[in-house]
Amino acid sequence: MVTLVDKGVHLVNGAPVAAAAKDASARGRTMAYGILRAHSAGGNVENARIRFDALISHDITYCGIIQTARASGLTEFPLPYALTNCHNSLCAVGGTINEDDHAFGLSAAKKYGGIYVPANMAVIHQYAREAMAKCGGMLLGSDSHTRYGALGCMGVGEGGPELVKQLLGQTYDLREPQVILVYVEGEVPHGVGPHDAALALCRAVYQNGFVKNKILEFVGPGIRALPMDFRLALDVMTTETACLSSIWTTDEVTRAFYARHGREGDFRALAPEEGAYYDGLVRLNLSKLKPMIALPYHPSNAYTIEEFLQNAPDILKDTPWLREKWHNGCFQMDQGVIAGCAGGLYQNVAEAAAILRGRSVGGFPFSVYPASLPVNLALAESGHLSTLMRAGARGMIGKGARLPEVVKAMKECDGVYFGAIGGAGALLAKCIKRAELIAYEDLGAEALRKLYVEDMPLVVIIDCEGNNLYESGRAAYLRKRDGK
Repeated sequence: MVTLVDKGVHLVNGAPVAAAAKDASARGRTMAYGILRAHSAGGNVENARIRFDALISHDITYCGIIQTARASGLTEFPLPYALTNCHNSLCAVGGTINEDDHAFGLSAAKKYGGIYVPANMAVIHQYAREAMAKCGGMLLGSDSHTRYGALGCMGVGEGGPELVKQLLGQTYDLREPQVILVYVEGEVPHGVGPHDAALALCRAVYQNGFVKNKILEFVGPGIRALPMDFRLALDVMTTETACLSSIWTTDEVTRAFYARHGREGDFRALAPEEGAYYDGLVRLNLSKLKPMIALPYHPSNAYTIEEFLQNAPDILKDTPWLREKWHNGCFQMDQGVIAGCAGGLYQNVAEAAAILRGRSVGGFPFSVYPASLPVNLALAESGHLSTLMRAGARGMIGKGARLPEVVKAMKECDGVYFGAIGGAGALLAKCIKRAELIAYEDLGAEALRKLYVEDMPLVVIIDCEGNNLYESGRAAYLRKRDGK
């Protein structure tokens, strides 16, 4: 699946060739160095001082970033800055996200000239893909998974202080980063998805630090046949390899994505120059990929499904709480979730719907969170949302309104949409009686936790008959206000 070559290579006639010696000057022929040169003061890449084209943050981080910058003299956003939603779920309801954060974000965008993205509009990275990324550009985000390389745009995920520096007119300083060639070849077998490719890549390079703080440059004949959603899902997961950023060659598939979102002018062809030098090589053979599973506590702790089923008792020996779920050669799952910036893409959801068509998940808890309104609309128009609801995905929890097409599907399939009482996240946090860390402790507020709640005040916002509290509540308020 993945082969590593810890030696320098040149790209000659579109294929990797072993380099006779280190040739750092030929790094300048890579796509990565071309983009860095265009964004560094004086075109210096060896000691780069980067000014990004735009910034993006979500509601877990933007309050602190803006307050810090304001305390340091901020009077306006000097570059486009989008304030977005973390994830379309209540995963962070324990006091980290609430309505007050969104009110602050809206007021800050108005005051300083930013872009406010309502919570129901899109999760952070899907908004960046659909509205901000451009070929040859660079984006800085306060979320670790800031990766837009599949769209020809280098994304860098850093902590809040680096965004504060950009807001105050300072630079992101980077010294001569190494570039690793990811040579993509072969064709994806049936039943294999982008997450399988991502897990195979993480397993191969994370523990040995092969690509740590380096830039991944995706090139090769295997890219041509990959749908854009496959590329995007694999690309955003490169964060888990510990790389600095990523960049891909662009083609007609890339152009079509920009055109679909009314931004064809942001497309341009990107490819490395002949003889480009890379500090190492990752050969990703798509034809040899197999379905994968990741276990605690990092995506690099991955196995093929075949390996796992054959050796599950041994693999699970250090996680007794998971070993308890192994029964008679089968692994018991507690719930299914299709969500986030890697999972909530159109292709992922559509493929799940195709598998479930005419079937039922029974009592298995199953949640689906499309990554943006355009994705949600496309799924509704294609009938995939109705298919999922009929299969059993009928209870939705979110933070914003639903499209009319979704409400129609809910009425047809007895679906219900829940919302949390807005405003006081700390009050809702009292309903959480216990929390178990599942994975990604290093991500802090974004770590994956299992929450045990009591009497959490969820409200049915839209019921299975289509009654919509967002509409009726607003109408009642306006009647009272106007004395009618």
